[in-house]
Amino acid sequence: MPPHAGGHDVHVPDLIRVAIVDDHPIARKGVASALADAGDVEAVASVDSAADLGEAPSFDVVILDLYHDGDEPCLAAVAEWSARTRVLVMSASGRPDDVLRAVRAGAGGYITKRAQPALFVAAVQTVAAGGFWLSSQLADIVLSRPEPPAPAAPHGHLSPREEQTLDLIARGYTHAQAATRMGVTKATVDTYVERIRAKLQVGNKAELTRAALRRPGG
Repeated sequence: MPPHAGGHDVHVPDLIRVAIVDDHPIARKGVASALADAGDVEAVASVDSAADLGEAPSFDVVILDLYHDGDEPCLAAVAEWSARTRVLVMSASGRPDDVLRAVRAGAGGYITKRAQPALFVAAVQTVAAGGFWLSSQLADIVLSRPEPPAPAAPHGHLSPREEQTLDLIARGYTHAQAATRMGVTKATVDTYVERIRAKLQVGNKAELTRAALRRPGG
């Protein structure tokens, strides 16, 4: 299983300017230290709250603790900053509802605080380049959550095989790996993916992953 879903085919900026938002100073220091070791990431802001970031979108990525401002998830901050730049949500929580709400608010990725430093760096690089980051473990949990299916919009209706293909792609499988799992050829999976993109009006793998997470009952 690949280490994360989405974002393999994107270009990473030469220097990634990052803002870290967390109400625990030791957590901010730890994240900044991990990113500094990468060499291509610079923490240019480190604050307690998203309200302290100011107005100018001077960051390539805002790393935002989902619960940095109390007991409620800071979804408004995720939505606000996602409209300005790219947001990577980090949290001690790996609950499917938290992941889904963050993604639906516009986050370009979600990583738990239990992740190894190398995964934090890879997540930041992926999100900075316009990709989407979600660990395989979180993708499995979220996409397997028990929810009743909801009717899809007429132009978004997928066949069962297309649904299966979308699910596998969202979990991080390549087209060839998905084909093996489904017992079909890679060309067949390529065809399914093209149909999915047309029906859901999405482009790259990152957008396919977001679409899978946002689909009711997906």
